[in-house]
Amino acid sequence: MTMRAAAALALAATAGLAGCSALDPYATYPQSPAAGVKDAGPRVAICYDPLASSRDTVQKAAQDECAPNTAAARVDTDWRLDNCPLLLPGRATFVCKPKK
Repeated sequence: MTMRAAAALALAATAGLAGCSALDPYATYPQSPAAGVKDAGPRVAICYDPLASSRDTVQKAAQDECAPNTAAARVDTDWRLDNCPLLLPGRATFVCKPKK
């Protein structure tokens, strides 16, 4: 293997590993509540890949977005690509309810 081929392979491997974290769940704009619905707290939303992210991982990401002394309760999931990219098509919306 030439030096140039080895460098190209190393670059491709590095880019591939760096790209893995690009597919981690992340916060986005939450879905608005339906007309007449009053939430017990603010809404947060998480974009995620349903094939790669476990339910617990998405729940933890939502909980991290909620304020202390609140609990993230999932209220909806949608698949519209105007809020989340093609590789992370799921958007889970949560309400940050006060802990009792």
